Amino acid sequence: MDPYINVDPGTLNPYEHGECYVTEDGAETDLDLGHYERFLNIPTSQANNVTTGKVYQTVINKERTGDYLGKTVQIIPHITDEIKRRIKFVARKNQFDIVITEIGGTVGDIESLPYIESVRQLKWELGPQNCLVVHLTLVPYLAATGELKTKPTQHSVKILQENGIQADVLILRTEHSLNDALREKVALFCNVDKPSVIESKNVSTIYQVPLLMLDEKLDQVVLRKLNLPPGNEPELKVWKTFVKKLQNPKRKIKIGLVGKYVELHDAYKSISESFVHGGAVNECEVDLQYIHSEGITDQNAKEKLAGLNGILVAPGFGNRGIEGKISAARYARENNIPYLGICLGMQCAVIEFARDVLKLENADSSEMNARTPFPVIDLMEGQKGITEKGGTMRLGAYPCRISKDSFTYDAYQKTDTSERHRHRYEFNNKYLKQFEASGMRAVGINPESGLVEIVEIPGHKWYVGVQFHPEYRSTVVAPHPLFVGFIKASMGE
Repeated sequence: MDPYINVDPGTLNPYEHGECYVTEDGAETDLDLGHYERFLNIPTSQANNVTTGKVYQTVINKERTGDYLGKTVQIIPHITDEIKRRIKFVARKNQFDIVITEIGGTVGDIESLPYIESVRQLKWELGPQNCLVVHLTLVPYLAATGELKTKPTQHSVKILQENGIQADVLILRTEHSLNDALREKVALFCNVDKPSVIESKNVSTIYQVPLLMLDEKLDQVVLRKLNLPPGNEPELKVWKTFVKKLQNPKRKIKIGLVGKYVELHDAYKSISESFVHGGAVNECEVDLQYIHSEGITDQNAKEKLAGLNGILVAPGFGNRGIEGKISAARYARENNIPYLGICLGMQCAVIEFARDVLKLENADSSEMNARTPFPVIDLMEGQKGITEKGGTMRLGAYPCRISKDSFTYDAYQKTDTSERHRHRYEFNNKYLKQFEASGMRAVGINPESGLVEIVEIPGHKWYVGVQFHPEYRSTVVAPHPLFVGFIKASMGE
């Protein structure tokens, strides 16, 4: 549940809200959904991300069509009923036993109040053993006095109680371990039993958190409060192996991430996490260097990209920083440095190759230059005539057929896959024969539309551009093969 009024984050600048995550069924969602997929290894859908914009849009549309039979439409019951409907819909649609719902924002935010009221109603409707409220609070550490302070937690719980909700479990974010006396104090002042005061201590990697929650017996507390059988202890062997490899790498490499939103690392969150997954498989620490594309030119590329074992050119939209991305693609190609271009990064590799190898002067994407004489990247046919920005791109998972003699096939070890997309422009097939005759091959094709999905330069150490977003599918249990292959190539293997 995201309290902002945007219908989805698809039109938000990444500086505002970090990356926009895309689900299999084409929903543009908050980046938190990416975290859930990476942890659970379960695909999410449009139903899993709800915004205030979606809720109000639905209610207003119903009012316009007369669904409320002339009633006065209000926050209670109409908005809260719609919020509750969306929470329960996820369970009905997928036949889940338990739905975990995150309410974004902070207790006390005006924009979060309808969601908190909806939870109050749900708890009353379903009963205490069918609805559990887990409240996350901060326990700050005052270095001057050397103590942890519980007052912010007490106040947060009090505000929640004023809204009619008693927290069942408290998870306390902290820099230092909580002692028994502090846990007892929180339990007493916040009206919960002591086992329900859970420590969430700062750790070196977010992937340690599930193991810490297991040590804190959070799972047992939740099952007990929901009156569910305890069952067997979770099987986390794969997870523990992953964390062990992550914390004990045998090698270290530097990868340059070239983009235009590099000041905010959350703008490329799925990419950075994919390097964590792929690095652990290779028992290699990936030192990700964030490099602003606006600062790169053909003249200074050697200086800006020095010392890198691999170069990734990131996705994005618009003209700003595009020439720097093209220069980075050229530097990787000419110096035999492993290269991975994602979405716009693939298109930049195509533009660079057209200009420098095919000698098509001023070749470009029609997104950047509508008057280019050689639009090697052009607007997709299905996108022509579309004027609205929100949710109108080519979104979601589409099939791709991979040629066997390719870097990509070596990574996937199969010829057919399905990957998620978020774009309006595509490789212009009018130029395909010229590219392939000069050494850039289309090794991945959409079997239904003929869209070029993957390009490679066979004589290169490892040079791959993909129109899709492989980072959206990478998880702890199933690291994306392209990131695994790219890291392996960057290690010199």
